[in-house]
Amino acid sequence: MPEPSAALPGRFDDLDLRPELQRALTALGFEEPTPIQQAAIPVLLEGGDVVGRAATGTGKTAAFALPILQLLAEGARPKAPVALVLVPTRELALQVCAAMESYGRDLRARVLAVYGGAPIGKQWRALEDGVDVVVATPGRALDHLRRGSLTLDGLRTVVLDEADEMFERGFAEDIEAILEETPAERQTVLFSATMPPRIDGMIRRHLRTPARIEIAAPAQVAGEAPKVTQKAYVVRRFDRAAALARILELESPTATLVFCRTRTDVDDLTEQLNGRGYRAEALHGGLGQEARDRVMGRLRAGTAELLIATDVAARGLDVDVLSHVVNAELPSSPEIYTHRIGRVGRAGRDGVAISLFDPRQHNQLQFIERITGNKISIEALPSVTQLRTAKMARLVGEVATLLAAGDVAINDPALDALLDEHDPAKVAMAALQLAATKDGDRLSEDAIEDLSYRLLRRRNERPDRPVRADRPQRTDRPERADRFTRNDRPGRDDRPERSERFDRPSREDRPVRADRDERPGRPERSDRPERGPRPAGGPRGTAAGMTKLFVGAGHDVGLRPKDLVGAITGEAGLRGSDVGAIDINDRFTLVEVPSDRADDVIVALRGTTIKGARATVRRERFTAGSGPAAGRGGPAPFKKKKFDGDGKGRPVKRPGW
Repeated sequence: MPEPSAALPGRFDDLDLRPELQRALTALGFEEPTPIQQAAIPVLLEGGDVVGRAATGTGKTAAFALPILQLLAEGARPKAPVALVLVPTRELALQVCAAMESYGRDLRARVLAVYGGAPIGKQWRALEDGVDVVVATPGRALDHLRRGSLTLDGLRTVVLDEADEMFERGFAEDIEAILEETPAERQTVLFSATMPPRIDGMIRRHLRTPARIEIAAPAQVAGEAPKVTQKAYVVRRFDRAAALARILELESPTATLVFCRTRTDVDDLTEQLNGRGYRAEALHGGLGQEARDRVMGRLRAGTAELLIATDVAARGLDVDVLSHVVNAELPSSPEIYTHRIGRVGRAGRDGVAISLFDPRQHNQLQFIERITGNKISIEALPSVTQLRTAKMARLVGEVATLLAAGDVAINDPALDALLDEHDPAKVAMAALQLAATKDGDRLSEDAIEDLSYRLLRRRNERPDRPVRADRPQRTDRPERADRFTRNDRPGRDDRPERSERFDRPSREDRPVRADRDERPGRPERSDRPERGPRPAGGPRGTAAGMTKLFVGAGHDVGLRPKDLVGAITGEAGLRGSDVGAIDINDRFTLVEVPSDRADDVIVALRGTTIKGARATVRRERFTAGSGPAAGRGGPAPFKKKKFDGDGKGRPVKRPGW
């Protein structure tokens, strides 16, 4: 079994890479490989399989990309790909594709991103023209395999990147089907941030004595332990932007990374915060590489205060200027939470991690606390008055610092004119008030309900409340034992025994009930009319907290449950376990999704294709009635005509056909 070399390479020059790759790495500013690159690249260059466990942002893409590019043939190359990289989302597919193109530019590497939601015909033509590496989501890769447009006979390497995320999104069966179509002598690489047990089964079935590489979190220098303050605020979803504006005004961060679940959430929150006067930038898979580079340049240069991003789009980011990380919604797992907050508090610097959550997510917050072993403090949302007081205090402190430095010019003619007409103290106070209110549009008088009090009571952290003067204190009351016990309550001994309280006949004296079948007026069970099947899809047929959606595709296009689950998880950011019951019919499908994410799913699916075609997606319209479509949101019943008007015997399509 190939093992990582004991003497790990300290520089890329020590890896014996092709000159074309060395030039590209030098141009990109890469000098020293990361630990995962040091351990994995030599093994992969020797042809061994690798299982790598490392956190997001550790350089896993280059760890598998450079060995793949190293083995590309010089001169003419076959049309079929030599490597297949499977990733969970389109955003990551685009990111990996861009990285491999930048590493292999001098090799003229042909890298193609293949994912759902894009025109399949364009991808088909690119595959026919010939590619070296295909970076694909599992669902679309399997679609091309079945259409015959993707050939894996010449494959040398298969990479499963972010394997745990692909399993979470319901792609396990698709991955198994794809691996069955690959050559038996291929090289297989699996990278994952976590290693749940179900991944071990795939490793045993499809990898050959792999080298296992695990990169632990970097050890901190003594005295430089990460200092991350973790806070949480109880906020309803529709108050997120207003609440976040208040929190940011209170924190006054240097630069902030805000995480959202979907690109729609990213765009909406970016627009709302820009409308409040913040300099916010959006980062998601809809951006090209040039736009992405511009956004990161603005953040590093300090011209952008907020970077609002999805998890996948933010992978690989390492920004030294970050002081705050914000979860606009609680992440779905403790592992994701840990990865997010790990972007601040590095090298002994202070950092703040803030999470916004709905009251219904309190149990999820407690679960994250229990798994991570961290205490997350629930804070009360600051009021506008508190924020203005805090801002004035900050300004006074800044003025005091400036005066102590002695760099203040006092011979300004404009200031002399003001001092001649006004009291110096009033002039100074007016200047402070102007400075404090110059960003007043950020602090709009939004009425946001304070939801923290009830949860703080549950955590035994009840905030101080004024004590009523007329209310006796508990310390003034007699001890419970001195008041009375349960058996010594007044009048208890005077109560009659239970058997004497009620004049009730004994069980033997009660009349015998008639047999069920002998009761008058009740028909025999066999004579009762049969109860028809309950219409599916109505309110009574939907699970609590779920909303049923109508999708205008079914058996007619070969739709399967996993196709729909893959589309929902890949496009709307849900997990496979979030999707409820699926009822596939001939020409439409009903699927249950969480009620609070129904609109996100509708918007996401309307912008993509399902089984190669766009489908109508809307909330199910429940209609009571009879017939096969009653209550199902499907087409209304109709009658067929035998012939059309010209007598040529062609069937006529009626409305709803």
